[in-house]
Amino acid sequence: MSAVVILVLGALTAFAPLSIDMYLPSLPMLGRELAAPAASVKLTLSAFLIGLAAGQLLYGPLSDRFGRKAPLIAGVALYTLASIGCAYAATVEALIALRVLQALGGCAGMVITRAIVRDLVEGAEAARLFSTLMLVMGVAPILAPLLGGYVLIWFGWPAIFWFLALFGAACLAGIVFVLPETRPPELRTDGGVGATLATYGRLLVSRRFLGFVLSTGFPISGMFVYITASPHLLIETYGVAPEAYGWVFGANAAGLIGASQLNRVLLRRFSVERMLALGVAIYLAGALALLAVAAAGIGGLPTLLVPLFLTIASLGIIMPNAAAAALSGEAVHAGSASALIGTIPFVIGALAGATVAALPTGSALAMAGVIAGCAGLGFLANRTLARPAA
Repeated sequence: MSAVVILVLGALTAFAPLSIDMYLPSLPMLGRELAAPAASVKLTLSAFLIGLAAGQLLYGPLSDRFGRKAPLIAGVALYTLASIGCAYAATVEALIALRVLQALGGCAGMVITRAIVRDLVEGAEAARLFSTLMLVMGVAPILAPLLGGYVLIWFGWPAIFWFLALFGAACLAGIVFVLPETRPPELRTDGGVGATLATYGRLLVSRRFLGFVLSTGFPISGMFVYITASPHLLIETYGVAPEAYGWVFGANAAGLIGASQLNRVLLRRFSVERMLALGVAIYLAGALALLAVAAAGIGGLPTLLVPLFLTIASLGIIMPNAAAAALSGEAVHAGSASALIGTIPFVIGALAGATVAALPTGSALAMAGVIAGCAGLGFLANRTLARPAA
């Protein structure tokens, strides 16, 4: 696989982190300029997550039936147009609706990229390729808050969405001119809604598949809790400047990238499932340490950031291995399986994000408590459902 194709695939997986992280520094300003309460502004994030979850259920089966490129083109075009609409939103209600449309388009890149990887490789090789894509994708969480903070100061929040529209247009060009079609006509599935629902039903009652998905779904939802709560917590409670917030966020993303590349190396010695179990255990340890520090209320912001870094970084081990394990053996319905791998974490994440949004704004303990709960459930799923039957 050429470096250019990997770059395009990495960019397609970056739609979600870029679309979420770049506008995070603008949340307090959005509330003031749109005359909306903090809870309503946070719903622009929850709405985006709901759109990501719902859209993947559509694109997965479509990519199995009609090939990978056509649904990708349609989705990325919708994302680009919705981003332009977000820039013109005059009310928080309009922004919420447009963010749903933006997510419904952008999620095509996420779900179909995983299916393309499964078309080409599986097992440990797939996990290594997912780790490589995370190297490309991980640049987005590092640069996006930094860039978003400065764009916010220099040009205002609408310019953030104009940038996202340009990114969408660039990805659209990459799909058309660079990306190969990995699902030839002879491998495409037949059947309509009934066949799709039957496939989803089969996957959802598969104990191991569900175990792998929940092993990553709950930890990812903990990250969404951090994304939802951190702007108000860091900027308003701890007085971090919007542009400095990007550096804090970027440090966590750098840890995730580093862990994903360490995962590539360790996969030469250890199995995909063993690495997944290790990542989930590290995530739980970091989350419990975060909860303890927040409950004790000692040390201020620096003591919160250390266990938070460990928690987010461990996702670099969890995510590629969980995806590879869940997709193993699903060559025929890779798109549908990929849809559930993406949808379930975002459904959990939307619920967890809404939970922390309903709790006191700027509370470190509220954020840490929900993250720890997600960590415990992910650990439980990995140790029970994902384990081979006795």
